[in-house]
Amino acid sequence: MKTKLVVLMLLMGTSLFARTHFSIGIGVGGYGYPYGYGYYAAPPPPPIVAYAPPYPGPGYTWIAGYWYPVGPRYYWHAGYWSRRPYYGGRWVAPRYYGHRYYRGYWRR
Repeated sequence: MKTKLVVLMLLMGTSLFARTHFSIGIGVGGYGYPYGYGYYAAPPPPPIVAYAPPYPGPGYTWIAGYWYPVGPRYYWHAGYWSRRPYYGGRWVAPRYYGHRYYRGYWRR
């Protein structure tokens, strides 16, 4: 009988502190824009001059090397040949403009 009473008291005591928690987080401005969407970063170093390897075949385009920000630093992404994702696709190189970094993308 005592054990049933102790168990019942424990269950009732713990349920007094149990309740449903609900929260919504909204962030406005601040640090940490998603990568490539107007990311604020210091200007990159000048581009590294490198040669392009031989042309692999039709349908390929040369993507020149570029600096990209990772946190407070820049890392060099070497140039490479890439197939166009669709016919007439044109690579728009990443750029740094107005104290913001914009990532590269394919355009029709």
